[in-house]
This record gives sequence, structure tokens and C-alpha cells, in this order.
Amino acid sequence: MKNWQKMLVASLACSAAFGMAQPNVEAAYQLNPEVKTATPALTAASQIGVLSYENPELKNLADKDAIVVMSFGTTFKDTREKTIDATVAAIQAKHPGVKVVTAFTSHIIIDRVKANEGITYPTPEQALDQLKAEGYTRVALVSLDVIPGMEYSYNTGVFHHYKKKFKKMTCGTSLMYWQGQEEQADDVAETIKALATQFPKQGKEDAILIMAHGTPQISNAYYSVIQAKLDDMGYKNVFVYTVEGWPSLETVLPKLKKNGIKHVTLMPMMMVAGDHANNDMAGDEEDSHKSILESKGYKVDAYIHGIGENKAVRDLYVQRAEDAWNALEAK
Repeated sequence: MKNWQKMLVASLACSAAFGMAQPNVEAAYQLNPEVKTATPALTAASQIGVLSYENPELKNLADKDAIVVMSFGTTFKDTREKTIDATVAAIQAKHPGVKVVTAFTSHIIIDRVKANEGITYPTPEQALDQLKAEGYTRVALVSLDVIPGMEYSYNTGVFHHYKKKFKKMTCGTSLMYWQGQEEQADDVAETIKALATQFPKQGKEDAILIMAHGTPQISNAYYSVIQAKLDDMGYKNVFVYTVEGWPSLETVLPKLKKNGIKHVTLMPMMMVAGDHANNDMAGDEEDSHKSILESKGYKVDAYIHGIGENKAVRDLYVQRAEDAWNALEAK
């Protein structure tokens, strides 16, 4: 278990101070012990990491547990089976007697998959409504997001909206959350090591460009952290860029020229190899990343596989699910 799992922080003390049930949060941060009467706002600000809430009004209900795995989803069936489905199956294998539900956060993808394949995926809200109707009392929410960006905020929003409807609810973190600060785990370095298992062998004129998604949220800064850690860990000519954020491909191009790169391997840092990977990154259109690089004289290869296919990465997602489950089981 991570260090922060051993630190049930200020919310517990604050609950006692206020004489009311505040969300219990396992986090990397502790309020100064001199703070005896923290306000609800200060308490909320300290809630980071795996979120956990126990409803005192439902404490006498029998435990009936479920896990909801939340993903943006994809309309690409092949990659969905190799990534999302494979990850959910690995989580289910850890808990054979527990109900595990896959929920998509993209309503557009839900509609398209239903129309094209006849498969109906629930939203997280629909999944929780159904679990409540079926008598489930404790739920662990699991995220398949890469960073704690806008999609992850959707997940935590679901947690806060539904937590009082169940006896207990927890919400796990994204693949990368902790950065090694305050003696906590370094999820970013762990993920880089796992991702590196799929890196091709490099020569001095070879570069690897890792395509992330990007987000308008301030968590877009994670990509700078990832790049800094890649550099610190000794990965030469491996660059992160985003398709919908900063840094962009244009940001990376001068680095390729400066370092004398002639051959580039493109690969997505996304759970699935969907539209962004197949079209924006490796498509034949003149504005695809592959075409842009080729027009500038680079030889380009594309590794079109979602990171959910990488067992080392998938194992980390299972670990994040276990964090949420362990918090659910914690007394």
C-alpha cells in the first residue's frame, strides 16, 4: 500500500471537532495538529488522493459490494477489447465474487456504440442508480484516466454527487496522480517505466514521440512533469506532446531538428488507440502528425496501440483499482 494510504488525514479529526460526518480521505497531506477547528472549506481542500465517504445514516445496512470502472470509452471495438475490456477483466479477476460494472463517461460514444454494435454501456450515474436499485450498499469507483484532468473531475464529481446514497463509497486516482512529492509514491515515474517496455531500440538519430490527449484544465501541466521525469530518468530523445493541448507537435519539431533526428516513432499515451491515434497521429491526411513529419523529411513509424494493451501499464491500473478497493474495505 502507498504511504498516503496509512495517513487518514484531517477530515477524521475535523469530523470529531464538528460532531458531524465529514468525508474520510486517504491523502498525502495532513493539517497542522494545531488546527483544532478546521472549517469545512479547509477540510475539503485537504481531500486529495483516494476519496472515501461513509454515510452514518446507512451504517446498519449489510455490506453488498460493487466496483464501477469509469472510462471515456471508444467506438473502436478492437482496441476496446484489448484495452478497456482487458483491464476490467484483470480487475474482475482480483475480485471474482464482486460485481464489476464498466461505465463510459462519453455520452456520444455510448450512443454510437449502441447504434453500431447494439451494446449499451451505462454512464457512471446510470450504473450507480442501477446498483442502488439492486440493493448494493458499498461501491468502489475506479478511473481509467491517464492524468487527473477534466475527465477525472467528472469521476470525482460523480463520487461527491452519489456518496450519500450508499453506505460507503470510495473513488480511486487516475493512472498518474502522485509525483513523488512529500515522500509519496511517484506514479509518473512508475508509468514511464511501464510505458518504456514498449519503446523500440533507439540509435542517436531516432526519437520517440509520445502523443497525449491534452486538457484545458490546469492539470495539463502534468505533461511538463512527465517530460522532466523522462529527461531525469535518462530517456534520450523521447518527447511528450499533445493533440489538444500544450506542448503540441509544433513545440517538439525544433527539438528534433536540433538533435539531428532522422527517424521518429509515434505512439499514443492513451488508454485506447482510437480516433486520435489512428487519424490525428497516424492517418494519411496531410494534416496528420505522421504526414507533417514525413513532409519535413523524417522517416516515421507509428505504434498504434493503446496503453491498455501494455500489461505493465495495465497492472498499474489494477493497482489503482486495488487502492480504491482497499479504502472501501478499511475500517
